[in-house]
Amino acid sequence: MPIDMSQELNAWKSQLLSAQESLLVVTDKLLFLPQGGTAVGTGINAHPRFTKEFAKEVSKLGKVKAKPSNDFFRSLSAQDTSLQVSGELRNLATILMKISNDLRWMNSGPLTGLGEIELKALQPGSSIMPGKVNPVIPESVAMVCADVIGNDTTVAIAAQSGNFQLNVMLPLVAYNVLKSINILSGALTILANKAIKTFKVNNKNIADNLKRNPILVTALNPVIGYAKAADIAKKAYREGRPILDVALEETNLSRKRLEKLLDPANLTKGGIKK
Repeated sequence: MPIDMSQELNAWKSQLLSAQESLLVVTDKLLFLPQGGTAVGTGINAHPRFTKEFAKEVSKLGKVKAKPSNDFFRSLSAQDTSLQVSGELRNLATILMKISNDLRWMNSGPLTGLGEIELKALQPGSSIMPGKVNPVIPESVAMVCADVIGNDTTVAIAAQSGNFQLNVMLPLVAYNVLKSINILSGALTILANKAIKTFKVNNKNIADNLKRNPILVTALNPVIGYAKAADIAKKAYREGRPILDVALEETNLSRKRLEKLLDPANLTKGGIKK
C-alpha cells in the first residue's frame, strides 16, 4: 500500500529520536564514577573526600554532573553500564542500517529498480560502465553499522570476562565503545548531509508505478468484495493495464468514484474507503 514521502521520513525521524532518548538514559549512568573504590570497592587507602572531589573535578572539566558511584563493588566488578551503552549504539546502528537499505532500494534503477528517488552522484560508479552511479553514502554507512554491531559483540565478551573485582579487558571495552561512538557520529552526519538532505524525488516514476500497481485494488474491497477485487488485480497484472481501466470494465462504479477510491494520496490516510 502507498505511503507518502513525509510518512517515510517521519518514520526514520521517530526511530532516531527513540534511539537518542534511550542513549541519553543509559549514558547518564556513566556519570556515576567508581574512582575512590580503589582495588576492590572498599575504598582502602583512599582519602574520605577523594570520591566527591574527583567527581567535582570531572564535572568541571567535562561540564557534566558526575557523582560518586552508589555501589563501588558493582562498579569495579562489572561493566554493565558500558555494555548497556554499547547495546544502545548497536540499536542505533541497526536503525541506520535499515535507513541506508531503504535509501538504496528507493534509489535503485533507473530502469529495473524502484527509481523513487535519485541520490546525488558523488563519484564515478565504474571504470568500465560509463554512467553507472553507486549509492556510496548509504553503502559506507552500512559498513559502519556492521562494524558497530561487531564492536558490541566484542564488548559483550569483554564485559563477561571479568573475575571478581578485576576485568583486564576493560581497555577493550573502552576502545570499542569509544570507536563506535566516533564512527557512528560521522555516519549520522554524512548520511544526513550527503544523502537524505540532497536526494531528489522522482515524482513521475512514482506516479507511473502507482498507476500500474495492482495493490491499489485493496481500496475496492469494502465496495465490491475481496473476490471481485482479486479478479480485477489479476487481470490488470496479466494485461499490464492500470487498475482504474480494468475496474471501469469489471464494475458498475463511475470513473469519478473509482478515481476517488483509488487515489493514492487518499489511501495514505487509512480507514475504510467507501
